Amino acid sequence: MAWRSQLSRNLKELRILFCQTSPSSASARSFVEQNYKDLKTLNPKFPILIPECRGIEPQIWARYDMGVERGIRLEGLTEPQILKALEDLVKAGASLKA
Repeated sequence: MAWRSQLSRNLKELRILFCQTSPSSASARSFVEQNYKDLKTLNPKFPILIPECRGIEPQIWARYDMGVERGIRLEGLTEPQILKALEDLVKAGASLKA
């Protein structure tokens, strides 16, 4: 999982949005609880934003160079699927630099 340390190289910002109480956001909440510390330890100065968003559909957004953004809806995804979606966003950032 070397891609985890590439967040700060391939992205400018990561936003994870979910509702604190809705069942549809349960896996996104769990993902943050299980992975935030590791991601932040590997990328200490990288902005990982988790705004409070009551009633919102769970989503993950990556901002790249030149203001390019990509988002993925997380509703119905499991924790491993969310991790794979994040990995795909990080790898997409590497391809945008080429």
